[in-house]
Amino acid sequence: MTITDAPPAARPVGRRRIVWTVLFWLSLVPAAIWLVARTFGWDAGFWVQLLAFTPYVAIGTLIPALGALIARRWIAAAVAVLIAVGFATATVPRVLADGDKGPSTGVELRVMTSNMLFGGADAGEIVALVRDNRIDVLAVQEFTERGQQALKAAGLEQLLPFNQLAPEWGASGSGLYSRYDFAEQASRRNDGGFQQAHAVVQVPGAGTVYVESVHPLAPASRDMVPGWAADLGDLVPAAGGLPKILMGDFNATLDHRPLRDLIDTGYRDAADAVGKGWIGTWGPYDGDPIPPVTIDHVLADDRIGVKDVQVHSVKDSDHRAVIAWLVVPAA
Repeated sequence: MTITDAPPAARPVGRRRIVWTVLFWLSLVPAAIWLVARTFGWDAGFWVQLLAFTPYVAIGTLIPALGALIARRWIAAAVAVLIAVGFATATVPRVLADGDKGPSTGVELRVMTSNMLFGGADAGEIVALVRDNRIDVLAVQEFTERGQQALKAAGLEQLLPFNQLAPEWGASGSGLYSRYDFAEQASRRNDGGFQQAHAVVQVPGAGTVYVESVHPLAPASRDMVPGWAADLGDLVPAAGGLPKILMGDFNATLDHRPLRDLIDTGYRDAADAVGKGWIGTWGPYDGDPIPPVTIDHVLADDRIGVKDVQVHSVKDSDHRAVIAWLVVPAA
């Protein structure tokens, strides 16, 4: 019997069943495309921006999976569960502490990164975080002369007297402040036009460690995406030479292939290693209606251990500061 031949009372039920089945499948198609693109590293156009919100999509995939199971649409449910498992495999490890956090013995080094939003972030709050957490090395981005003077007035140079600074108007400036002296120091301008201060820090009892304040071009428009990918690709790989720490505003999450490729050279993301990889660092913190995403990172190479990570809001910045307690190899 067809739906049109069925009794009038049965027709709405049959139609609703068809409608719900179609809706289930339509809800699965975008998620499946998203998962495939994320897995194979398709970074193009505005898709790069959308990828930053992958954890939210991962949570959203549970809805059609549960709905299909409750409605007993078994084929749709099987596909939905597979998609949800795929997203879980990619994102859930970030909230689970790794079994391998790197070496646990050595010399503790406390580092912090803070994007100052055109130099206007509250310098007093940044200095208070440095003081209260006994930070050894601070990296700043969007670092201007105004920001430099504000940090100085707030007493930062008394806590971290050594520095490599490249302040500039706008968003392109960068800086490093350190409790310990530098064996080498410089700044380089990446292809996107941003300064990246870097130095070889002489850590007492641990020899020297390479540290860089990272700020690649943001993928804010389609024509900026190639520059964004090139800047991430030009960051120093972990393998060989001195132990390395890269920290700053990477303008990328762990769902972006260029950042994952960089990590695969021998880095570990500190927040990911301690199960805090879903904590947002950019988005609504200056009032913008944007779900928080995690684009500020501390990357430490495999020779460096990770003990803990904290994330703190800073007044008048759209980014939150990231603090990492690291363990560097003893000399």
